[in-house]
Amino acid sequence: MKIGLAAAAIAAVLVIIGIIRGNVPLNPLSILLALLISAGSWGLVAWAIATAAVDVESDVAEAEAEAETEPQA
Repeated sequence: MKIGLAAAAIAAVLVIIGIIRGNVPLNPLSILLALLISAGSWGLVAWAIATAAVDVESDVAEAEAEAETEPQA
């Protein structure tokens, strides 16, 4: 969750920099959409990747533990 929030915060900062540089029209809807699309997508993707990595690591650890406890034939 922290990784997703950090990625969303970085994306929001980049949007704000873009707004300051004049790349986004200065109406509230454009600013809101830029923030929601960038921060939302970056945060969601980073969270999903981090969650998948944690799940894979726990599956690997579980498989290794099972392999150690099985009798050798």
